[in-house]
Amino acid sequence: MPELPTPDAAALAHSDTLARHLREEIAASGGSMPFSRFMERCLYAPGLGYYSAGATKFGQAGDFVTAPELGPLFATCVADALAPVLQQLGPEAQFMEIGGGSGAFAETVLKRLLQLDAMPARYMILEPSADLRERQRERLGRGLIPPVFACVEWLDSPPAQAWQGVVFANEVIDALPTPRFTLRDGEVFEEHVALDGQGRFIATDRPADALLAAGVRHVERYLETPFADGYRSELLPQLPYWVQAVIGQLQAGALLFIDYGHPRREYYLSEREGGTLRAFYRHQTHNDLHRWPGLQDLTASVDFTALAEAGTGAGFELAGYCTQASFLLGNGLPQRLEEVQARGDEVLSLRFANQAKRLTLPSEMGERFQAMGFSRGVDFGPAFLVGDLTWRL
Repeated sequence: MPELPTPDAAALAHSDTLARHLREEIAASGGSMPFSRFMERCLYAPGLGYYSAGATKFGQAGDFVTAPELGPLFATCVADALAPVLQQLGPEAQFMEIGGGSGAFAETVLKRLLQLDAMPARYMILEPSADLRERQRERLGRGLIPPVFACVEWLDSPPAQAWQGVVFANEVIDALPTPRFTLRDGEVFEEHVALDGQGRFIATDRPADALLAAGVRHVERYLETPFADGYRSELLPQLPYWVQAVIGQLQAGALLFIDYGHPRREYYLSEREGGTLRAFYRHQTHNDLHRWPGLQDLTASVDFTALAEAGTGAGFELAGYCTQASFLLGNGLPQRLEEVQARGDEVLSLRFANQAKRLTLPSEMGERFQAMGFSRGVDFGPAFLVGDLTWRL
C-alpha cells in the first residue's frame, strides 16, 4: 500500500467521531453491518461523511480531479451533445445534474447552452451535500449573469411532477454505496464490517439476502459460468431502483451517464477476483477501505451492462455507449480546439491541448471513462456516432 500523508489533528478528530458512531451502530446491529451501509455512512453521514463535510474534495488541493475541474472543454462538449435534445423538447425543457461537484460543470454548460440557443427553462442540481450546495451557489452566483443564475434550482429529491428534459451524471454511480459479495461452497455471502478485539474495523462475511443473491445468480447466467469460491466483487442490485428514482416523472428526454467502469464480461474477469472497490486520498489509490472514515473517498467501477439493463428497464431506449474519448471527439472537441487556436493565444491553446490530452488519451481518462446515453421521445443517437461499443455489452 502506498505511503499516505497523515491527516492533521482536526481531520483525525473528525474521523474519530464518525468511527465512534460506526462502532456504536455495529454494536447495536448484532456485531456487524453490511459493507454497503459502512460505505454509505463514510460518504454521506450528515456533517461527518466524506461528501457531507467541508473538506476540499475536487482539484489538486483535494483527493481527485474530475473532468469538469480540468477546464471548460469537457462541459462544453457535453452541452453540444445535449443541446439538440433540449431544442427538440422546446422552451419548457429542463436540465437535471446529479451531484454538482464544485459547480464548474454547471457554470460552463449553462454558458454554452445560452450560446447555442438551447437554454433550459430550469437547471436543477440534485445535491445531497449542504456544504457542496453552498460552494456551487457561490460559484454560479459569481460566474453567471443574473437571468441565467435565476434558472438554477437545488433539489432535495427528483421532481415529483411530470417533466421533460435531460439528466446528466458524471462520476455519480461509482459513489453509490455498493454491496460486496463472495462465494463459499457455491453459496452467496455478503461482506460485512465488524470489530476486532481492539475495536478496529475488519471485514467478515454473512449469508447474502435474497436481493443480492439473485443479482449474483443473474450475473452468473449472463456470463454462462459460476463464480469460483473465494471470488469477491461488487454488485448493485439496487441500480434499477436508483435509476427510476432519480429520473422521477421524466416523460421525454435523454439520460447521460459518464463514469469509469467496464462492460460486464470485463468487470467480472477471473483475474479481477478482489473486485474494483478502492479508496482515494490525496490523489493516491489504496485498498484500506476502513481507514480514516469520512476522510477518504470510496468508489467502485460501474458495470455498464447493468446500467444498460437499468436504463432500458426504466422505459428508455439505449441511445449509445462509447469511451469518453469517442464521445468528446464526436461532440465538438476538435472544433473547440480549432477555435481556440484561431485566437492566436499560445498559452490558452496549450492549456486546452493539455485538457484534451487528459480527457482523451487512453493512459489518462480517455478509455477508463465511458459514456452511456438513453432516450425517450427524442433522437439522442447522433451524440454516439463515434466509436460505438454497444456490441461489448
